[in-house]
Amino acid sequence: MPLRALGLRYLLPALLIALSACETTGVAPVTTPRPPGDIAPPEPEIVAPSPESEAERLYYARVEANYLAQDLLRADGGGEDTPFGPSDVVENFLRIAFFDEFTERGGRLVAEASENRLHRWQRPVRVAVEFGASVPAAQRSKDRADVNSYLARLSSLTGLPIRMTAWRANHTVFILNADERAAAGPVLTAVAPQISGAALRSVTEMRPDTYCTVFSFSPGKSAIYSGAVTVIRGELPDRLRLACIHEELAQSLGLVADHPHARPSIFNDNEEFALLTRQDELLLRILYDPRLWPGMTLDEARPVVRTIVAALMAGES
Repeated sequence: MPLRALGLRYLLPALLIALSACETTGVAPVTTPRPPGDIAPPEPEIVAPSPESEAERLYYARVEANYLAQDLLRADGGGEDTPFGPSDVVENFLRIAFFDEFTERGGRLVAEASENRLHRWQRPVRVAVEFGASVPAAQRSKDRADVNSYLARLSSLTGLPIRMTAWRANHTVFILNADERAAAGPVLTAVAPQISGAALRSVTEMRPDTYCTVFSFSPGKSAIYSGAVTVIRGELPDRLRLACIHEELAQSLGLVADHPHARPSIFNDNEEFALLTRQDELLLRILYDPRLWPGMTLDEARPVVRTIVAALMAGES
């Protein structure tokens, strides 16, 4: 079952500083699926974070403060300073939806752009959110609320049924601290047996400059997604953590790459925008327009995308 490493939200190189390593602990168990309308069972007891995790939390707080001091991680969706036209949207969509960012080489994921076919979901997406044992209770409540409200927005934009539930989840979001990520191999394999060794290592040996990552799966040679896994650093402060939620969940739907010319957009590694923008909303609407279909090539899609964008942009004017 093919895996697509859809993207990593990572640290700008100028902000990278070293972190120390400490001893590890375990991962909170995966929630047992429950029927619709269920009541969540009591969560496992929360444990104290390790010294390594505490050090990371302080470190990423400094990183976020640095970004905000530079007017990055914007949450305004773009404005008069970020104009874009139909040709921008067309080219940005084609670059973001039809190119993979990573490939596997030597048992590792390496950055290498390659053209692919259009991939997307054709079935309801049921998203479960799981936390490492040392993630604080208040953070869990906030993250669940953020994920739940964002999924409703994504569902409205795409027309795809998307909701948060532990019942028969086909996309699991893990929010894990350092020790839990290092020990996450078995739980990731249990949730996604098709996950590759390279993908597992990108989580268990997550680089300090990586904030979060997402992988989506499709059966055989199909271009229709059947499952996904997202992993987010639990130590991230609120804005960076929410940025990961926005980007990774949107990428899991089929907007798989970043593009340096996409602005305003979260699909751009410059960290200017933290949250889904006006242009990103258009990209999602294009992706799930019925005039496109899974498996289309870029050349097949280009004239169709131009038609779709012309109609969408005319409706906005």
